[in-house]
Amino acid sequence: MQTPNILIVEDEQVTRSTLKSIFEAEGYSVFEATDGDSMHQVISENSVNLVIMDINLPGKNGLLLARELREQANVALMFLTGRDNEVDKILGLEIGADDYITKPFNPRELTIRARNLLSRSMSVSKEGEESKNVEKYTFNGWVLDINSRSLVNPNNESYKLPRSEFRALLHFCEHPGKIQTRAELLKKMTGRELKPHDRTVDVTIRRIRKHFESVAGTPEIIATIHGEGYRFCGDLDA
Repeated sequence: MQTPNILIVEDEQVTRSTLKSIFEAEGYSVFEATDGDSMHQVISENSVNLVIMDINLPGKNGLLLARELREQANVALMFLTGRDNEVDKILGLEIGADDYITKPFNPRELTIRARNLLSRSMSVSKEGEESKNVEKYTFNGWVLDINSRSLVNPNNESYKLPRSEFRALLHFCEHPGKIQTRAELLKKMTGRELKPHDRTVDVTIRRIRKHFESVAGTPEIIATIHGEGYRFCGDLDA
């Protein structure tokens, strides 16, 4: 496997240098950026597997940059920030971040979470095998295109899905009608174990549902099974 490349987007030099040292000690190649412009430049010139980004940045903040990143690149994204209120965390996950860690952080926990994200993101080439060599799933006029990681609506409009949404929806399509617990979904999406008060799965499901709700007449595709989890209710074409 190729050496993973990590991009740290952090304007505070001491923190940036600390993170660089931590991940280089783990054997990763590390790039640095201090703002949005330098972030885009690094990504345009290098293959980046994981972006670790602060929210408080000069110019465009991390939340705005995350939106741009999701539209332009297919990389794992982790927020590492001093902003620890619940609103910022939920917003970050809604935008498409795969993980959210607050400062001060435990270096060991950080490297474990990063390794889990990289393990998932760098297995993209194997996702075709995981999905039994199926190139797409069609249900209720919608199409999940596995090769492009896109969701296509009945009007033939395509949405490039963030990694967490794609993995969750792919897992649902592979197991139609089966109740999926939050723990199972989170493991599939991020490689992490579910912890108390972790709303990552719920936020991701809400984002997926917004796609379906954008087209009138679309029936319920993902049902909430109270006390258990979620279930895919779409009518998959044979």
